[in-house]
Amino acid sequence: MKALILAGGSGTRLWPVSRKNNPKQFHAFVGDTTLLQDAFERLHFLSPEDIFVSTTEQYAAEIKRQLPKLRKENVILEAEARDTGPAIAYAAHVIGKRDPNAVMAVVYADHLVRRPDEFRKKLLVAEAVARKEHTINIIEVPATEPNPNLGYVKIGKKLGDIDDSALYALERFVEKPDAKTAAQYIKDKTYLWNTGMYVWEIKTILDAFKKYAPEIYECVTNAKANYADCPKISLDYAVMEKIDVGRVRIIPAELGWSDIGNWNALFDEMADHPGANYIQGEHIGLETEGSMIFSDVPNKLVVTSGLKDIIIVDTKDALLVLPRERAAEVKDLVEELKKRKKGGWV
Repeated sequence: MKALILAGGSGTRLWPVSRKNNPKQFHAFVGDTTLLQDAFERLHFLSPEDIFVSTTEQYAAEIKRQLPKLRKENVILEAEARDTGPAIAYAAHVIGKRDPNAVMAVVYADHLVRRPDEFRKKLLVAEAVARKEHTINIIEVPATEPNPNLGYVKIGKKLGDIDDSALYALERFVEKPDAKTAAQYIKDKTYLWNTGMYVWEIKTILDAFKKYAPEIYECVTNAKANYADCPKISLDYAVMEKIDVGRVRIIPAELGWSDIGNWNALFDEMADHPGANYIQGEHIGLETEGSMIFSDVPNKLVVTSGLKDIIIVDTKDALLVLPRERAAEVKDLVEELKKRKKGGWV
């Protein structure tokens, strides 16, 4: 099996730590190693020659610095970032030229997985299914809270078990729902969070692009085509929402997973309970609860009083303060900075 780590995102929802020139996958939010290093280490059961990273030229040097065991020829460079659709198609084409019969797993440089052994087990189960049934297989996780910032899948009938792992049909994909609908999904155990972790044969996914997104297939397989002309579109919109659901298998998994999509998601992962504080850096607080104080400025003390459910992120050149419930709006704040010609802080 070949594994592709997608590492080209900019992570604007974790501004001001995550910046265009130094996005979130290169930072250590949990422990002493970066999210990228954690993603690479989770694939330790594969040979280094079977691990690939997709990114742009902008991040290539940092990836090589953080991952000294990654083979230079396994860094797949996009000419420019065109979202996950073209990135995955191009990587599949590159890997397929080396091994057209390979099974390929897609994982992410910025996801948190607390149970790496379970992650390994489910990947291997998905590989076996891909080889046997020639299907697109997705490793999904239980929805534990009504999160409107994530996509969902609704599973259909159970198809069987492989190595003590259940295998389900897909009924439908659900793009990010509103908060009320997301709350309903929590009560219905047939809805899972869509992690975007796919396992398929190279031929299977390239055939899917050829059928459902021919313009992407053409621009990644035709040597005369210009990659910059590829539509900028996610895999979900380009292929998965159009595909015959009968060609998809769902493998539920208890991975301890989070995409750390914004500061509140990080708080949920790290705080002992909702009323606790999550502190990184020097802090003294009075009557401060349910808050995150995150500082990467050495020798600087953050002092708070009378705060509840607040996020404070302090960096050497920017300070972010907002309610936890509005953490998803950080991306909008970044766009506002661009409009106001403050791109140097982005």
